[in-house]
This record gives sequence, C-alpha cells and structure tokens, in this order.
Amino acid sequence: MRRTLLLLMIALCSLSLGAQEVEGGLPRGWQPLSEYPMAWSGEGDFEEWRSMARGKVVELMGIAPAAPESASYRTLAEEQRESYKALKIELEISRGNNILGYLLVPDGEGPFPAIVALHDHGAKFSIGKEKMVRPIAESPAVVADAEAWVEKNYDGVWTGDLLASQGYVVLAIDALMWGNRGEGEEGRHTRYDTQQALASNCLKLGTTLVGIITWDDLRSIEFLAAQPFVDSERIGLYGHSMGGHRAWMAAALSDRVAAVASVCWMATAEALLKAGNNELKGGSAFSMQIPFITRWLDNPDIASLACPKPALFISGLADKLFPAGVEEAYEQMRKVWESRGAAERFTCTRYPAPHCFNRDMQAEVVEFFQRELMGAR
Repeated sequence: MRRTLLLLMIALCSLSLGAQEVEGGLPRGWQPLSEYPMAWSGEGDFEEWRSMARGKVVELMGIAPAAPESASYRTLAEEQRESYKALKIELEISRGNNILGYLLVPDGEGPFPAIVALHDHGAKFSIGKEKMVRPIAESPAVVADAEAWVEKNYDGVWTGDLLASQGYVVLAIDALMWGNRGEGEEGRHTRYDTQQALASNCLKLGTTLVGIITWDDLRSIEFLAAQPFVDSERIGLYGHSMGGHRAWMAAALSDRVAAVASVCWMATAEALLKAGNNELKGGSAFSMQIPFITRWLDNPDIASLACPKPALFISGLADKLFPAGVEEAYEQMRKVWESRGAAERFTCTRYPAPHCFNRDMQAEVVEFFQRELMGAR
C-alpha cells in the first residue's frame, strides 16, 4: 500500500513538474537574445562588416538553388493597358525550374527604371503575383480571388499596375508555395499545414524555405537587370507584410538594388517573441525565419546591410502583427545610416492604420521611387 502511494506521489510530482513547459508557443524559461555580436558597432570598416554579415546570413539560409542558365523569357499572353503592356511570361528562376510571372513594360523607348513587386503571405496561398498585378489571362475564379484580396489589403489598388503607370517596368512572381507554385491543380490549392511540412523537409535537404524565397527574389533582380529595356542601375524593391520582409532581405544581400520600400514588416526579434504575438503561432513564420540568425544579428541589423541605399520603412500604429519593437528597430537602422553619412536616405513613417498597404502609404512609396529611381537619371 505504502509503495503504491509512493509511486502515485512520484507520478503526480512528475505531472506537476511537466506542466506549462510550453506557454504561448515558447519553451518555459527561455529568454530571447538581446545581444547580437555581429551587429554594426559604428566603428571599423563598414564594407568589411557588410561582407562578413552577409556571409553569415547566406550561410544560415542554407544551400542556394542553382542559378538559372538564361535570363530570357517566353511570353504566354499580352494585353495593352493604359500606358504599358502587361505580359504573362515563363521564366527560369533557378536552373531547370521555369515559373510563371507577370511583367509590365511601359510604352515608349527604354531603358526604364524597374521594380520587383513582392507579394504578402496572409495565409492566402491560392494567389501570389496576382496580389500585386491585375491578373493576366487567368480564370474568372482567380480574378475574383485577387480582386477580393486587393480590396481588403490594398485599398482596391494593384500596386504593380500603379507603378507601371508611372513609367516603371514591374516584375511579379509567386514565392514558392503561392499561386502557381503550390499544390494541386495549377498549384493553387496549398493547405496551411503545408508550410510546416515544406519547411521541415527543406531543412532535411540542407536549405530553408526563407532561403529559397530570398534566392528567387535575388534572381528576379538579376532577371530584370539583364533585360535590354531595363536600366540596371535603377532597380527597386517593394512589398507589404511578408513582401516587406522579402524587400529588405533582398536589398540587404544585393548590390543591384538602388532603392527599397518595405511596408508593415519590421520589429526587433525580442519584441516579436513576446507571448501572444502572431509570429509565435508558427505557421506563417517559416517563410521569414532564418535558423539561428539571432545568435548573430537582429532583424534591423540584417536590413541595415542595405545601407547607404535609399530605404523607406512604413508601419501602422494599429498593426496587431507588429505591436511592439518597431520604433526600436527603426532607431537601430537610423543610427547605421547616420554612421555612414546617409541619414537623409533613411525614412520611416508610421500611419494611424492597421496591417495594410492603403492609398496614403502607396502614395508615399510612389513618391519615394519617383525621387530615388525616376529622378536618378
């Protein structure tokens, strides 16, 4: 009897000790890192620091897909819009991997400045490029899907078309898992839980989901730079939400980028690890998390690799996905641009708005590119 009671007490103690080991998506007692040894200190050789820090980011992204053999493309459909042509194209994004994309080319003679339009996450996988550019030669169902999404998140404006109307070549592709690059018929039937499976299997293959997405974005920049109607010295990037993350990631790693605008994706890693924050739910984070990076660099440290390029960061004061850590991140980046004598090239704006890319924000992005790309002749 005594032995039975003793075993019961041990079992109860074990249950008690094991309770609440996971809380809010975090292991109990775990504290986020607050020191980042590879962050720019403000002293020393900046170019040397950038080379070292870039190398660490690229290393942790995992094995890169092989570079494409060609920057040529095949036009599948074409339509004339108000002041530009809209093309649905097939291009090689990595060796042997042909994907669909939208390419907008202004009327007239080039070479033109160009912009890569980077779509969001939103747990909306059935469309990707269609979030940025009005669909070209797509089914009524895809058009309706895109219209509803753009109305909800972009104030009813296809921002890629908006920029093309201002004289820019615009390229939009699907990130892996979105639009035509997902599961099922035409790739448009990806399930939410596919993120976990895909991210896990990427790690087994020695790469990462965020790495593949980032490399595809870097190859998109190179694709544009190789086109005869593009001015390779005037290439910009922009995006909202995950697209904003994609924008500053690619700008940090590419010397081709002349200007970058990121909307509604920036905060310190520590702030994003607070209990209750959306990122701790895990699913959407796989496409934006570099394994072990916080041992070395914080989010604003990575974004600062783009310094001294012109950079615009926009956020919403009522953005529930980024409720804290935004101002701290902006301040860290501002100090880096100031240290390089380029304070006037760094702009951060906060709007009384939720997680969105509304028309006021769009107007600021257009003005930014008009100043930094269209005016840089």
